Amino acid sequence: MSCIRKGVIIISLIACSSSTLAANSSDIALVDGKVYASPNATPLEHAVVLIRNGSIDAVGERSKLKVPANAQVINCAGKVITAGFWNSHVHFMEDTWNDAAHAPAAKLETHMQEMLTRWGFTTVFDIASFPGNTLALRRRVERGEIPGPKIYTTAGEIYPKGGIPVYLPEKIRRQLASQEAASPEDAVRLARQEIELGGDGVKVFAGAILRGKVLPMDVSLIKAAVQVAHANGKPVFAHPSNHVGTDNALAGGVDVLAHLIPMEDDWTPDELARMKQQHTAVIPTLAMFMDEERKFGGSEDEKRMVLENAVRQLKEFMAQGGTVLFGTDVGYTQLYDTASEYQYMAQAGMSWRDILASLTTNPSSFFKSPSTGRVESGMQADLVVLENDPAANVSNFARVAYTIRAGKVIYSESKNKR
Repeated sequence: MSCIRKGVIIISLIACSSSTLAANSSDIALVDGKVYASPNATPLEHAVVLIRNGSIDAVGERSKLKVPANAQVINCAGKVITAGFWNSHVHFMEDTWNDAAHAPAAKLETHMQEMLTRWGFTTVFDIASFPGNTLALRRRVERGEIPGPKIYTTAGEIYPKGGIPVYLPEKIRRQLASQEAASPEDAVRLARQEIELGGDGVKVFAGAILRGKVLPMDVSLIKAAVQVAHANGKPVFAHPSNHVGTDNALAGGVDVLAHLIPMEDDWTPDELARMKQQHTAVIPTLAMFMDEERKFGGSEDEKRMVLENAVRQLKEFMAQGGTVLFGTDVGYTQLYDTASEYQYMAQAGMSWRDILASLTTNPSSFFKSPSTGRVESGMQADLVVLENDPAANVSNFARVAYTIRAGKVIYSESKNKR
C-alpha cells in the first residue's frame, strides 16, 4: 500500500522512504519502541517520541501520550530508540568524495549511506581529509541536497617535517607535503589555516609512521598548534602511534588521542595519570588495527597480539575513568560495518551502556554540543532506531532500522531493501 494517499491522513506508517517522511510534515511520531533516553536511564517501554520542527517535542508512554493526527508515524514495535550516534574519527578521503562541490548528489548519498548513515551516525568528526572536498560536502549536506550527518572537521592536518605516513598512497602523500611543520611558527601557521578554512578542531601527527620507524613530532610544535586551537575554543586531536608520540602529545596538551597504541605494550603509569589529570579522551579504533593486520598480511599471532594489546590498553584507560569516544577511522579504512568495533569494546570490559555513552553523551559533552546526545524534550531530533536491543548483544548497535537527523530520516533500512 502507498505510504501516503492524497486526502487521507495515515496514522500507521511502517516503511516510508526518508524523502516521504521529510517532505510531508514536520511532525513525526516514533511509536511503541523501547527508549533509552541516555546511557544510564531506565528504559521506557512502549514509548512514543514526538518530533516537531526538527526537535524532540515529547517523550512518554504510549498509553499516556497522544499522537497528533497529522503526524507521520513510524511503527517501532520491537525496536529500540536511542540518541543519534557520533563517529568521532572519520575521513572523507576516498575517490568518491573528489569534487564534492559538483559530484552528482545521488552518488554522494549512496556512499554516505554505505559509510555512515546506515550505521546510525548523525554527527561525525572528520580529522584529516582534503578540506576543499569536506567543506563542500558539508555545505551540500546542510543545504539538504545530500542526506547526511552533521560534519565537523579539522580542515586539514599537521605533520612533522618528513612525516607524511608511509601507508598513504603516493598521490595523496605528494598533496599533503604542504602540511608539514619544521618549526613552531609552521605549526602556528598551519593551525590557523585549519581554523580559518572553517575547521572545528586541529589534528597533529604526534607520531608519524614511516618505513620501519615512527617519527615523533617535537613537543614545541604540538604546543604551538594547541595554543592556537585552544585560543579559538577548538579541540586538538593527536595521532600517537607509540609511547614517544603519546608522551609528546600529552606534554603538548592535546585533547584527544585518535588511536590506542597496540604495537606497544601497556600504557605507562605516568601516561595514564597524565590522561586523567588533563581529561584527555581516547578513540580506540580497535577494529581498524585488526583490519590493518589483515590488509598488510599479518600472521594470526600478530593479529592476536595487536588485539590483546589494544583491548588491554582500553581496559586500563577505562579503569581510571577515562572518556571514550567512539570512532572507526572509516574513510581511511573501508571497514564500514561497525559490529566488530562494538564486540572488541565489549572484550575490553565496556558494557552496552558504556558503549552507548561513547556514541552519544560522551561526545556531545566533550565537543560541547548540548542539544544532542539524549532523547529528551527540547533536544535536537537526532535519533537512531535499532532493530534489536543492544542490552542483549552489543552487535545490535550495528543493526539500524532508521537514522534521523534534525527530524528528517536520512537512512531507512526498509527503503534500502526494496
